[in-house]
Amino acid sequence: MMQTVPISEEQVRQLVDSFYGKIRADADLEPIFERVVAGDWETHLAKMYDFWSSVMLTNGPCKASFAAVHKHKGGLEPDLLDQCLALFGNSCDELLDSETSGLCWLKAAHIAESLKLSLFYRPERSWLRNAA
Repeated sequence: MMQTVPISEEQVRQLVDSFYGKIRADADLEPIFERVVAGDWETHLAKMYDFWSSVMLTNGPCKASFAAVHKHKGGLEPDLLDQCLALFGNSCDELLDSETSGLCWLKAAHIAESLKLSLFYRPERSWLRNAA
C-alpha cells in the first residue's frame, strides 16, 4: 500500500486547479476534457478535489470509476495520457516541495498506468483459438 502524501486539503485543491488550468490551455487535451465536463467545470473540479483527496490523503474511497468515465468519452489516447501526466507533474513541481511532489507524481503515474491498461490493453486471445 502506498503511503499517505504529506499534503493538505488546500494543497490538493490548488494542485487540481493548477492541473486543470494546464489542461484547459492545451490545444490537444482541452477539447477532450471539454466533452467530458460538457461545460460544467465546477462539478467536475469538485469531483476531482474528492478523487485526489482520497488518493493523496487516503481519507476514504473514491466513489467514481475513473476508467469507466474515460472509456466512454473517447479521444483519449496513450500519448495524451502521458501528456496529462507531464502536466500534472509540472503542477506538482510548481506547488509542492520536491519530496511531496515526487510522491504525488508517483501516485498519479500509477493511476495513469492503470488507466492505460484498462482502456488500451487488448492481449491476443490465443488461448481461445487453441481451445477450439
